[in-house]
Amino acid sequence: MHFKLIIALVNDDKTDAVLKAAREHGATGATVINHARGEGLEPMKSFFGLTLETQRDMVMLLVEEHLARLILETIADVAGFEHEKSAGIAFQLDVEDAIGINHQVQQLSEVVKETI
Repeated sequence: MHFKLIIALVNDDKTDAVLKAAREHGATGATVINHARGEGLEPMKSFFGLTLETQRDMVMLLVEEHLARLILETIADVAGFEHEKSAGIAFQLDVEDAIGINHQVQQLSEVVKETI
């Protein structure tokens, strides 16, 4: 079984919805790092030296490769990446090897069989 790592940087008010949608499409878990900062095309505006920005969360999901694209697209839809300015980004990386996931492989095998 091969895996992809999806990393999504989302506004903190969308994190729960992103996690729920990812699970509904085959993700078996996630790690969330709160209070990430980022900058897009234009620097964030400041008010008397204080940056006015929304908090972001980094959501990391290790997912089976056959489910990765669907989960990635679902995250983009839920978080509004293509329709809202500065909504965040998501991308996937190939995972060469992973350990500590044997308990998930059985469940994933069934889900992947149904999907492909």
